[in-house]
Amino acid sequence: MGLIERIGPGRIALDTSIFIYFIERHPTFRDEVAPLFHEADAGQRELVTSSLTLLELLVVPFRTGDRRLADRYEALLTRSRGVTMVDLTRDHLKAAAHLRATSTVRTPDAVQLAVALTSRCVAFVTNDRRLPAVPGVRIVDLSGG
Repeated sequence: MGLIERIGPGRIALDTSIFIYFIERHPTFRDEVAPLFHEADAGQRELVTSSLTLLELLVVPFRTGDRRLADRYEALLTRSRGVTMVDLTRDHLKAAAHLRATSTVRTPDAVQLAVALTSRCVAFVTNDRRLPAVPGVRIVDLSGG
C-alpha cells in the first residue's frame, strides 16, 4: 500500500525530511513522497508545515554556499500550489510547550506537531520513528509505522 492510500483524504502536515526527500531526489523515499506534491500541485490535497521547516531546510545550503538549493527549498515552501507554510504564533509555541511537557517529543517535533494540530491536519508524515502518538493527529512513518 502506497503512502497516499495509507494517509487517506484530507489536509496533511509534513516533517522537514519529506521536503528534503522530494527536492534532493532521495533514492529510497523520493518516489514515495512525490505523489503528495503532485496531488498538492493539482489542487487535490493541502500540505502544511511550520516556518521552522524553512529554518531547518536552509541550514545545509547556507553552510555549503548552495544558493540554488536554498532558493528551491524556499520556493517550494512559499510559492507552491497546495503547500502552506504556517508562521509560528504564541499559540503554536504554547501548544508545543504543552506537548513537550506531556510527552517525550523534542522541541522541533513539538512545534511541527502543534502546527499540524492547530491546522486540523489528519496526519503528520515523517520518517522519525521516535515520535510518540499524539491525540488529534495520526503519525504516518514513511518506513511503514
